[in-house]
Amino acid sequence: MNALLSTVSVLAIGYAVVAAAIFFYQHNLLYLPTRQIEATPAAIGLNYEPLTLITSDAERLDAWFIPAGPARGAILFCHGNAGNISHRLDSIRVFHELGLSVLIFDYRGYGQSTGKPTEKGTYRDVDAAWQYLVEQRAIAPEHIILFGRSLGAAIAADLASRQTTAGVILESGFTSVPDVAARLYPWLPVYWLSRYRYNSREKLADIHSPILIVHSPDDEIILYSNGEQLFEAANEPKQFLELRGSHSDGFMLSGDRYIRGLDLFINEVVGEE
Repeated sequence: MNALLSTVSVLAIGYAVVAAAIFFYQHNLLYLPTRQIEATPAAIGLNYEPLTLITSDAERLDAWFIPAGPARGAILFCHGNAGNISHRLDSIRVFHELGLSVLIFDYRGYGQSTGKPTEKGTYRDVDAAWQYLVEQRAIAPEHIILFGRSLGAAIAADLASRQTTAGVILESGFTSVPDVAARLYPWLPVYWLSRYRYNSREKLADIHSPILIVHSPDDEIILYSNGEQLFEAANEPKQFLELRGSHSDGFMLSGDRYIRGLDLFINEVVGEE
């Protein structure tokens, strides 16, 4: 009996330690920034303007504006949870070739941006990017498309729930952080432990701009069912674009299918080139 109690006690302590580690260190599981800027749009032959965006709480965000001329609209690009803006040159090229000017920015704590990432902080960051396009570039909201990939899809969804835009593209997005964590740690009470929500499914109820959900059945990180649930929760008008390939390379492996799907949606929301 004593041996059994000892075993149970050890297991209970181990469980508590793991749960505490998940609670206190989840910031490091969610945000994976890198500081070094490895390349700029000049490396792929594109002119760009380096920018510093100032948030409402005085953080300084590193950003690039890549003009397309003549542009049929602008894309506000919210990247995923790892790396920084210098790792998104392939996507910048795609949108530029589709006739869109691109504003891409690093969240606080990413790249050369100041601060430390938090959920509320990333929402302030995308607000600063939006204000730059609307107020300083004088681009009308009906000519701005919000794009978010992975974590960026949740950040774009938050902005879209508060602003009316030409359209919204959510690629490889998740329903909420606790939903993803529940799959990864089914033996933990993650809905209680999670200090982050990023609840895109809930926010879709308040998004009334045209929306395109993009996801791959081969996505090994954010399951395809997340994309299906986001599409189900979205208001009309809405479209779904199915990719092939993993979470990180689906948009590249899908090639022409991906570009045609984007082009069709862009044509419908801001017009043809």
